[in-house]
Amino acid sequence: MYQAFVGVLRTKESWTFLICEEQGLDPLVGYHAIEILERFMVKHIENVFSSQISEVREGSSCGTSEKYEDLLFQRLSEKFYIFILSSVQIASKLALHSSAIDYNSASRYLQSVGSSCHREKLLESELLILKTLDFKLIVPNPLSYVETLLEVICHNDPTIPVAHIHHLCKHVLQFIYLQRDAIYHSLLKVATGCFSLSSEQRAQFVSVTEDCMLLGVGVITVAAFIYQTSAWKKVVEELTSITGISEKSIMDFAWVTLMHITEIKSP
Repeated sequence: MYQAFVGVLRTKESWTFLICEEQGLDPLVGYHAIEILERFMVKHIENVFSSQISEVREGSSCGTSEKYEDLLFQRLSEKFYIFILSSVQIASKLALHSSAIDYNSASRYLQSVGSSCHREKLLESELLILKTLDFKLIVPNPLSYVETLLEVICHNDPTIPVAHIHHLCKHVLQFIYLQRDAIYHSLLKVATGCFSLSSEQRAQFVSVTEDCMLLGVGVITVAAFIYQTSAWKKVVEELTSITGISEKSIMDFAWVTLMHITEIKSP
């Protein structure tokens, strides 16, 4: 059941983007919703296991506790898509340039995908997310990083085709999110030069996967390469000057991403 739940977790990006597209929401909402959902799921799972599994294990056999864990993962899987929708609802309410999803729209969407949920359940789900996160909903948004960096580049060098690069950036960023595990796994191998990775190396690399600035410069570099290779070097130089991230780190990220986009085998 745990493996099945992991499989469900890996669909969160595609489901989130699909909901936002079908509801006509600003792309910023989708990335904000994913960040909210990820933080919520980590805390929620920790809370559930710490408060309930420990109690069961005190007076139960190992077999019973394992069955109980399976039951918990099954219940989380059943509620997961409602959690996704609630995260999108919350993010849409925080967006300045996007309409919010109300409970009626959310309920109709669930019905359209073969599910159903009463308004009360949607409200409970939203409140659970808010309370679990202590109403702390301001989280890094990678698309905001991309757009801010592009504004600075445009100010520094108006000859760079920022408008065209921005359009491609949206597609590149979405691709990276949908292939995030595979891309960062390849990037870790490139960064360490190792094909057999230790748990310590993976733990140290977590901060890299959470670095929105590195992600932002990587997305812009890939988009610039796709649009106009002649401007690529100039864009990389600008990004290094703006962020302080080395050209090698930017090029490594871009190279790995391009390998995955073109489906060429990367490390």
